[in-house]
Amino acid sequence: MAQTIDQYLESVPPDKRAALEQLRKTILAAAPDAEECVTYGVPAFRLNGKAFIGFGAARNHCSLFPMSGAAVEKFKAELEGFETSKGTIRFKPEKAIPATLVRKIVKWRVSEVLSKTR
Repeated sequence: MAQTIDQYLESVPPDKRAALEQLRKTILAAAPDAEECVTYGVPAFRLNGKAFIGFGAARNHCSLFPMSGAAVEKFKAELEGFETSKGTIRFKPEKAIPATLVRKIVKWRVSEVLSKTR
């Protein structure tokens, strides 16, 4: 099992790796104080010790894990066209979630985590 995000990405096929590397950059740009980690076998980011967003690759898609059903519900209209479930947003590497939307989701999750840890 991967210990770091880099190790995880090394095991992912090139098309998915490129999409996930871009997602990683977008998340870090939106949450520069976040700490990278691997939790439950997937790359994730922590703030104040709490994992708040992650991503991963599956056989037929990539996923963004907001680790909050409320986040998926809040951005439901903007996520139209993407397959979602309570805590997952699935996308094809060639049709990634727009960076502007990823930034909105990340910033919303950061504010959600910080409001619970104060």
